[in-house]
Amino acid sequence: MIEVEHLSKTYGTTAAIQDVTFAVEPGEILGFLGPNGAGKTTTMRILSGYLPATAGTARVAGYEVHEQSMAVRQRIGYLPETPPLYTDMTVEGFLHFVARIKGVNAGDRARNVDLALDKTSLSDRRTTLIRKLSKGYRQRVGIAQAIVHDPPVIILDEPTVGLDPRQIIEVRHLIKNLAGDHTVILSTHILPEVSMTCNRVAIINNGRIVATNTPASLMTQLNSGTGYELEVEGETRRIQAQLQGVTGVKAVEVLSADLPADRCKVKVSAQPNTELSGRELAAAIVGAGLGLFEMRRIQASLEDVFLQLTTEEAPISDETIVAPTEPPTDGQADDAGADDDKAGEVA
Repeated sequence: MIEVEHLSKTYGTTAAIQDVTFAVEPGEILGFLGPNGAGKTTTMRILSGYLPATAGTARVAGYEVHEQSMAVRQRIGYLPETPPLYTDMTVEGFLHFVARIKGVNAGDRARNVDLALDKTSLSDRRTTLIRKLSKGYRQRVGIAQAIVHDPPVIILDEPTVGLDPRQIIEVRHLIKNLAGDHTVILSTHILPEVSMTCNRVAIINNGRIVATNTPASLMTQLNSGTGYELEVEGETRRIQAQLQGVTGVKAVEVLSADLPADRCKVKVSAQPNTELSGRELAAAIVGAGLGLFEMRRIQASLEDVFLQLTTEEAPISDETIVAPTEPPTDGQADDAGADDDKAGEVA
């Protein structure tokens, strides 16, 4: 549904994105992650036809974004970080206005507006002025304007920013319900949200894609991503020595904890591509006459993956992960600095 090949965007001598390549299958939700200024918003603006690319190609539903811009815009619903709302209009009136400017046939507008209101749970707010809505409901209106013309592709830039936990859960359920009928690209900094919502993840850093895979696969493939935490009674150095001798152990880290003086808590991490045996770890402790009070298996989180890929030069090893190259010496364009004009965007 979405194909991006060798996409680049430069501002003078400053590169915002470089050689970005990824694809999104029909009905899939892709989580698009990266630090501030990494190139997320630039990429999404190019896909929505809001910005031209300097090089490379992008296709949406088979249409090339630059050469067939109007056809692409008809097939995309775009929610920028700041929802493009006219606050003196009612919810229903605003959606009718958006449906008209997006080319929905006059005979279909009422039905499309009703469907958008229903999908976003706004039916009981249809006659409310937008300025009287809470931030959570305004986000819903922003999503409603993105789907009112029933596009096959929806691009959401930080749709849950500034929402409280309950509102985040509601918007998350809404986004999950859009999958299948729509292909969704979701940009967010809330990493647990990605794990619970997205089928696949693309991580961008310094303007380049450094990983694409499912959240579960990324967490599994992280070097030293799996291991165990143990609470043991005994002398710390002896505990470390016993555990370090177990096959597959990479490191034994002592964790600070409020424990009695004769106990310590340690984290045992595995060597790359190695599955640690909890039975062998327990046997090493008990066999040495040490007291094992607690043992818990741990796995890398998506946050661990994100931090490793955006703070280290080399990504984790897998054929589906693209190794980053050196960033440009002139620095990267800061997406946040280009956000001032988002309020006027209705794509």
